[in-house]
Amino acid sequence: MTGTPTARPGAVPLVDDDHLDDLERGFVARLRGRVLEIGAGEGENFGALHAEVEWVGLEPDARRRAELATRAREWRHGSEPLDAVAEAIPLPDASVDAVLGTYVLCSVGDPAAALAEVRRVLVPGGRVVFVDHVVAPPGTLKRAVQRVATPISRRVCHGCHWDRDTETALTAAGFAADEVLRLRVRSMPFGPVPVLLFDGRRAAERA
Repeated sequence: MTGTPTARPGAVPLVDDDHLDDLERGFVARLRGRVLEIGAGEGENFGALHAEVEWVGLEPDARRRAELATRAREWRHGSEPLDAVAEAIPLPDASVDAVLGTYVLCSVGDPAAALAEVRRVLVPGGRVVFVDHVVAPPGTLKRAVQRVATPISRRVCHGCHWDRDTETALTAAGFAADEVLRLRVRSMPFGPVPVLLFDGRRAAERA
């Protein structure tokens, strides 16, 4: 199943994991040039990256970084993954053409600092693609569940916060959206999970 999901006007589309995976791969495949992937995990996105991408990975977890390095070599990416957090990216200003992050902004310690670093290392007009589960709309039962669950998920799921408003954070950090998909992904036992797919760019500096 491919393509943009459809729903009645005003409704957030409901999709399954396979459809979400197709959409994620499509967003990742748009990136070109020198691409920094923050929180690259164990290299789950390698198969979706365009063949001409010059990949640079960042992963603070030592176990994951070791597996990431192995998989990077298998996919013929020459650079060794960086041992760093997104809040302190060890790259020069304006040194990458794009930044990728999938299910990362939910777990960074300081999202504003991480996004400031992303903006710093991007060339002017550089592209960003982020995919993440996000906070549900105000006043919904799902949002209340997220607020209760987040202190637990933060401790047991690698710092994951289920209640972050990532779209607002991206806009506040100076990124302009070219395409945004807001979805609900089927999940049990607590019902659909809100997910955001964001394809944007580093906006011009404010006067």
